[in-house]
Amino acid sequence: MAESVEKLEDGIVRSAEQVSSQVRAAKDAIASVIFGQDRVIENTLVTILSGGHALLIGVPGLAKTKLVETLGVTLGLDAKRIQFTPDLMPSDILGAEVLDESTAGRRAFRFIAGPVFAQLLMADEINRASPRTQSALLQAMQEQHITVAGARHDLPKPFHVLATQNPLEQEGTYPLPEAQLDRFLMEIDVDYPDRDAERRILFETTGAEETLAKGAMTPDALITAQRLIRRLPVGDSVVEAILSLVRSARPGPDAGEAGKFIAWGPGPRASQSLMLAVRARALIDGRLAPSIDDVLDLAEPVLKHRMALTFQARAEGRTIPDVIRQLKTRIG
Repeated sequence: MAESVEKLEDGIVRSAEQVSSQVRAAKDAIASVIFGQDRVIENTLVTILSGGHALLIGVPGLAKTKLVETLGVTLGLDAKRIQFTPDLMPSDILGAEVLDESTAGRRAFRFIAGPVFAQLLMADEINRASPRTQSALLQAMQEQHITVAGARHDLPKPFHVLATQNPLEQEGTYPLPEAQLDRFLMEIDVDYPDRDAERRILFETTGAEETLAKGAMTPDALITAQRLIRRLPVGDSVVEAILSLVRSARPGPDAGEAGKFIAWGPGPRASQSLMLAVRARALIDGRLAPSIDDVLDLAEPVLKHRMALTFQARAEGRTIPDVIRQLKTRIG
């Protein structure tokens, strides 16, 4: 029995080393096209390796669309893009049934698949569509299939949604409901690049030749990596750190002094997301097990879209990242 366990562990180690080198190659390939966004690239890869979806928030012109296109090429995924607008209908995303008539005069309904049937779906400016249209993605994101006219249609595997949102222009937008926000494993802030990165952008993107993305993984390799991540060991101290952090982000005695600032907090899905994310980050770094530092680094993108502050907290000028930083000090 002990010998079979040892063989299993050796197999996991060998697989982890191989997958880790593939993932690092993919990260380097993306960074050769997207400059000055290393943290965004890493968190997006962590989300995809964890089997989840990400919400990218940033002002226009920060290469959010370019990032999704590059990810599709680098990971070998079939990528599609939907531009969300106020007049977009659910059928524009999911697809619809049309009535066909054969040469013999027989009529039958035929399903025409929408753009949601992709391995990597970019939902551009997702908050511009109505709640009815936004909700069309809910079943797809959670169940990996859709239902049209009572018939189930399975989505390709792997399936990931990367949605973008502009934090500035809020006129004519529909805020995402909490139930949909909870479906996103991470909320990733896309900030301005630093001066050196912006200088590189100027030279690399305005010349006669532009650097193109190169493939580094296949969909099958990505699925193998996602399965491997669920087998990586997690130490008791890391599990306790995850539990303590997520539970302290809810109103109640676990939050301590910060409890008076929290109106509502994350559910168990946040714990699951953080557990997968820290494993994925460890694998990207070439480690076989996550650490408490991984928990602290990934706490904000995993938790901040799953929390709301009280009126008192907002009146005092507190923000959700402030509260999360306060909670993190209790962990390490």
